[in-house]
Amino acid sequence: MNNQTRKIVLVGTGFVGMSFAYALLNQNACDELILIDIDKKRAYGEAMDLNHGLAFSGSHMNIRTGEYPDCADADIVAICAGVAQKPGESRIDLLQRNTEVFRSIIGPVMSSGFGGIFLIATNPVDIMTHVTQKISGVDPKRVIGTGTTLDTARLRYMLGNYFSVDPRNIHAYVMGEHGDSEFVPWSQALVGTKSVFAHCEETGGKFCAMDMQKISEDVKNAAQKIIEAKKATYYGIGMSMVRIVRAIFGNENSILTVSARLDGEYGQKDVYAGVPCIVNRNGVREIVELKLTDEELRKMHASCEMLRGVMKDLRIN
Repeated sequence: MNNQTRKIVLVGTGFVGMSFAYALLNQNACDELILIDIDKKRAYGEAMDLNHGLAFSGSHMNIRTGEYPDCADADIVAICAGVAQKPGESRIDLLQRNTEVFRSIIGPVMSSGFGGIFLIATNPVDIMTHVTQKISGVDPKRVIGTGTTLDTARLRYMLGNYFSVDPRNIHAYVMGEHGDSEFVPWSQALVGTKSVFAHCEETGGKFCAMDMQKISEDVKNAAQKIIEAKKATYYGIGMSMVRIVRAIFGNENSILTVSARLDGEYGQKDVYAGVPCIVNRNGVREIVELKLTDEELRKMHASCEMLRGVMKDLRIN
């Protein structure tokens, strides 16, 4: 990784990509940002628009459009590109088309001599992160998906509201697929240093453990509610991406629920899923294996089996 200039190449300048770029600018999270899109005119316009706000940001970022050779000395290549589902198109057909889009991106990125970290946000993010690793051949520790980072943030926000506690003092995770089979391992959920369930028991009925199920469902359905209201979600995931970037550039060794390849953890192999990981300048330093209950392990297995099944149906090589 280049320690002199924090350089990111962003592929895909749609809503998610530009929410990421805007958050990078406002948080001064990198020094150089290169925008690549198949629609070069749009990428040029987005770069102009961001540059015109530099004077108000406190940032000295170099923002411009570029080409794949610019990836040669990039620290991070973030991919937000993808195609939309056609009417009547099956999920696997959509995934196959997105796989071909990724092949057209990853090939030129690797040909540039890129030796940094891939950060993937395109949905279904666990599958597309796995596809990226398979096509690129890069060490899995350097291929990261946004995973359940946003789901975890939503969970902590909702629990913070429920308990009237700063969400930063809520320690709880969403694990598995970023999608319908995700789950909350409540056995590991803490308010400060106290179990959520113990906290409920000790408050004389003010808080109810039964409400946790509704909260987990609200977390799972949050994206759909946002989509129904405004057609798409992008601010939250853009900020999640910046949080991962800051952990990488700052060599923070922060624990984030990114999508990482499991290699025996939780009894799972050769599958990408959202799990707590220690993230630093080398990518995923290690997966933090939580002590899950038997029921939670069953949910993890079911989520991973679903993801493995989808991967088997894709034509990658």
